[in-house]
Amino acid sequence: MVRETQELAQIRMGLEEVLCHYLELEDPREPIHIKHSIESVVVIAIMGILAGAAGPTSIAEWAKSKSVFLNDLLSLEQGVPRRDVFRRVLTALKPVAFQKCFNHWIQALCQRAEQAVPPGTATERPLLPVDGKTARRSHDRARGLGALHSVSVYAAQLGITLAQVATAEITNEIIAIPEVLKLVNLAGAIVTIDAMGTQTEIAEQIVEGEGDYLRALKGNHPTLYQAVIAHVNAQLDNDIPTAQRLVTTETGHGRKRQRSYMQFPAPETLPGFGHWKGLKTIGVAMLTCLRDGMETYDTRYFISSLELDIKQMAREVRSHWAIGNSCHWTLDMTYREDESRTRGVFMRENLAWLYRFTLSLLKQCKNKKSVAMNRRRCGWNDSTLLEILTGITT
Repeated sequence: MVRETQELAQIRMGLEEVLCHYLELEDPREPIHIKHSIESVVVIAIMGILAGAAGPTSIAEWAKSKSVFLNDLLSLEQGVPRRDVFRRVLTALKPVAFQKCFNHWIQALCQRAEQAVPPGTATERPLLPVDGKTARRSHDRARGLGALHSVSVYAAQLGITLAQVATAEITNEIIAIPEVLKLVNLAGAIVTIDAMGTQTEIAEQIVEGEGDYLRALKGNHPTLYQAVIAHVNAQLDNDIPTAQRLVTTETGHGRKRQRSYMQFPAPETLPGFGHWKGLKTIGVAMLTCLRDGMETYDTRYFISSLELDIKQMAREVRSHWAIGNSCHWTLDMTYREDESRTRGVFMRENLAWLYRFTLSLLKQCKNKKSVAMNRRRCGWNDSTLLEILTGITT
């Protein structure tokens, strides 16, 4: 049994605050069948995933192995929940309502993360990349169920996923982006989106939400895309002084990268200029990569509601890839999300959210260990698990 100590009392207070987030969550089960409270089931699921579990079966196995520890913390009168309890709850919970219960927790997590940012490294405005990810093996051909594709908003500086909306297909991302943006506070934020999300309605939504946007351009807007390229080339040929430029060089992992950024005032002669609310600037980012004597090149064009500030633009372009490199890549390599065969419509979305939320918790660790190692430590050490869950150091 865990001894009654001042540290344990502090942990229990932190755990009670965690449980409070789910007191208003409507339990989808029939009352006659309820033996475990909805908040205890959800919190044990979060703890199990932090400790390395991936679904109802492994969460239940972890809980069984930690029955003394969990009973001491949560006072489970009916013992630890079994697999069918976790399966039933995660299958029946409506993802939107489930995710909404995390809002206050996420806000508190963001506040702690902002306070922990070293002096002089914080940026003045939140950087919010938006991107989609597909769990490729979550399809079910027999039932006509496509692979789960989810669109997330990620707080790049803090390593926290703020919201998620699932779609049946990647082509529905245009529909999902406005919905996921409704779930976050856009005031003062800079939202970056890939070319698929470069839509006039989304630009208007961000500006009306008192935020700014930086949007990639590709062939989905061919007329505007070609006009931006032509304007950039004309500026380069004429060496117009209104352009701002920045070049950075970095080496590592056997590669040398040179990134060149340029930003210009957006001319009102651009096709559809009046349809892009708040449009002020256009930009280009050019990457030259040298590896093993071979050079590769990549050029990307952008439209933005931001004022001319080349350093800010460069930071936004680089920050956008945080959602792919720091979040989605980790979900595939550490959580093995891409290999998941979970096929229940609600369950796979709820698990996807729990993966992202627990990853956000793990990202707050300041011990310089990898996410994978900290997740293992949660499985090995109960104190580490509680510290990461509650944010309280004992």
